[in-house]
Amino acid sequence: MNNLVIDLTHGGVKIAISLAKKGRNVLAYDIYSTLKGIDAKMLEVYCVELIQLEQLADFRGDMNVIYPIHMPLSFDEIESFNPNLNYTFQSHHEIIAELLEDWAEDIPKVEVTGVKGKTTSVFMLKEILIDDNPLILSSLGALLYEDGKEIVLKKDISIAPANIKETVDLAYKIANPICKIADGVVVSENLRKYGSAIFESSLGVSGIGDVGLLLNIAEDYPIAKGRSSASKAKRQVFRCKCVCIQKEALDDYYSDVKHDRINTFSLTDSASSLFVENVEYNLDQTSLEIAYNNVKTVNDNSVSGKLNLKTFAPGPHHVSNVLGVVLTCLSLEIDTDRIINGLNNYKGIPGRTTKRTVENSIIIEEINPGLNTQAIKESINMIQNLEDYYLSIGGDYGITCEEIDEEKLANFLNTLNTEIILTGDLGLSIEKKLTKKTTYFKDYREVYELALKNHKNLLFIYRSDYRKVSQR
Repeated sequence: MNNLVIDLTHGGVKIAISLAKKGRNVLAYDIYSTLKGIDAKMLEVYCVELIQLEQLADFRGDMNVIYPIHMPLSFDEIESFNPNLNYTFQSHHEIIAELLEDWAEDIPKVEVTGVKGKTTSVFMLKEILIDDNPLILSSLGALLYEDGKEIVLKKDISIAPANIKETVDLAYKIANPICKIADGVVVSENLRKYGSAIFESSLGVSGIGDVGLLLNIAEDYPIAKGRSSASKAKRQVFRCKCVCIQKEALDDYYSDVKHDRINTFSLTDSASSLFVENVEYNLDQTSLEIAYNNVKTVNDNSVSGKLNLKTFAPGPHHVSNVLGVVLTCLSLEIDTDRIINGLNNYKGIPGRTTKRTVENSIIIEEINPGLNTQAIKESINMIQNLEDYYLSIGGDYGITCEEIDEEKLANFLNTLNTEIILTGDLGLSIEKKLTKKTTYFKDYREVYELALKNHKNLLFIYRSDYRKVSQR
């Protein structure tokens, strides 16, 4: 059988090489024409043949097409190049699950997806599982924690499914840097350094997780040239052994799903497996009283109880992420003291919601590549005394598959009774759509200077990769 890997931009090179190493005949189609350098050389080394789809006419027999979930081609379009082939189709997520089928069966594994809150939730889970030396793939990098210390495996890495395999391979190299010869045979001491794994994924999950956490469908944006959507892609979460999902998302998008272990969480719905009985919001540390009933665990048990905890969660959307994380841990049968202590230690992460004091000004930053109108609303609503703050909104374009609805955002901003400072390309574009008075700074750093000069607090909302902002 031939295996055709489509999309070498979003992890296809890793998939193609992994399959070639297993002795499979592998073809590759560079749909976005981005292949270059070491990646091109590695495909050549492993005898992966680059083709155009027109060349499918030269093949006979079976053709397994391995495609990204957001592929801009339909199956019919691919088959039309040679209708006589016997086609099968596997998503990148499915092939990664196959490649890692027997990997680390003895450790807890969590896959995290959702429209918003993925990275935040990954690092909350990290704090809870820190004693297990977690292996992590997130939008902030491939990381390994050993005795509480962070080891950066790779910083600039996407959360495409192939990079789950990349993260596992990088961790293996770190754990096994030296091979030795025993009885004439080269062997490697498999000194695995991690005892848990947490993987973030943008469009669904691979299914290798003991628990799949789906945080929300805050916005069901289109993918694959409108032939699919975020909610359809994230349906893959039900391939995991146990699923933790926001109840509203389950009710709205997945009411038809049959699965033996589905647990739900909600801010308001007491019919959920886990919900909030009481919450006291604070910009430093929010207090939560949580109740949970008949939570199904990965070991076929059921747990119920109550839990009081404090953590950094200044707004309702942050608390919703906390609920998903707590439910995930209960599903893994993690001790509640570890959950409470881990979340108490969570203080936010660079590139998501953070709070700090500079001179006499409180600076609250929301720097996120996936910011949309709803997320901006929630960030503003968590500030009770907005008149004490400068409100700055801006950012970049072309950083995620989910772009921002400028008209919707402008309509919301026009309703606010506060001065708005706009920055970046996004701010420049939105300025033209606003009817209210605004200030524009091309360089976002001028916003900070203004706030400090006038002894004002600052809510800085910026749509960008944090690494890009932090390096300016």
